[in-house]
Amino acid sequence: MLCNDCPRMCNVDRTQRLGFCGCPNKIVVSKVIENFMWEEPCICGSKGTLAIFFAGCNLRCNYCQNYQISFSCKGVQYSAKEFADYLNSFDQDKFSAIEFISPTQYSSLLLEVLEHFQKKIPLVWNSGGYERADMIEKLAKRVDVFLPDLKYADNTLSTDFSHSYDYFRYASSAIKMMRSCKKEEIFKEGVLVSGVLIRHLVLPGFAKDSLEVLDFIASKIKNPFISLMSQYTPTPFSKIKRKLYPLEYKLVLEHAQKLKLDKGYFQDLDSASDSFIPSF
Repeated sequence: MLCNDCPRMCNVDRTQRLGFCGCPNKIVVSKVIENFMWEEPCICGSKGTLAIFFAGCNLRCNYCQNYQISFSCKGVQYSAKEFADYLNSFDQDKFSAIEFISPTQYSSLLLEVLEHFQKKIPLVWNSGGYERADMIEKLAKRVDVFLPDLKYADNTLSTDFSHSYDYFRYASSAIKMMRSCKKEEIFKEGVLVSGVLIRHLVLPGFAKDSLEVLDFIASKIKNPFISLMSQYTPTPFSKIKRKLYPLEYKLVLEHAQKLKLDKGYFQDLDSASDSFIPSF
């Protein structure tokens, strides 16, 4: 079977060779963190998530905080049935939600998994946003909460930082589909059990692009729920070598207020710290 899980449409047989993501024709899990609390409060709840960090990535952003696992494909390999059995082995009562982190490159296999997974708590699809809308429509039957990034509006930036000249075209379409499938946010005891939470990380030196991202969200997504982040922290591979200036973030925050994008989360600048990066 040819791999067409994401917009790159690699058309490669992953049993024979690897595509851009560097992943085989099996699900590869780099790390599992139980009771993971480093997300927005409505995602982690009081118990935290069962966070599944998948290996590889279809973007490999040069500033990725998880570069130790996204730039390679090291981890434990599972067939779809093996991974479903693994998920079913957890006591779901211990968690507020189950979170798939960077799962896009395994979309087809994970659809098979979810047919056999006995889900009792919300399932969160935490992705970079570079998705196919038709795949999102299929996933929405099994996924409860979409947690996508909307990284850029400018194709030059997405090419330079994330190897994807067409990022905005696909990410904007995918997020529209997410909203079409999950028309509103539904909460239960403070936990988001259904909906879409759009994340945007403000990049140092590129606040203008953030304004364009917010313009899109305000004009094209009905009743948007957002997380506006200031946590950019340079890694050894980052092309941007500094953290965000307070004035840059203030400019973006004020634009969000102007657009009445007030439903969601807004970080403090002290979030830009290595302490928020999981150890891999």
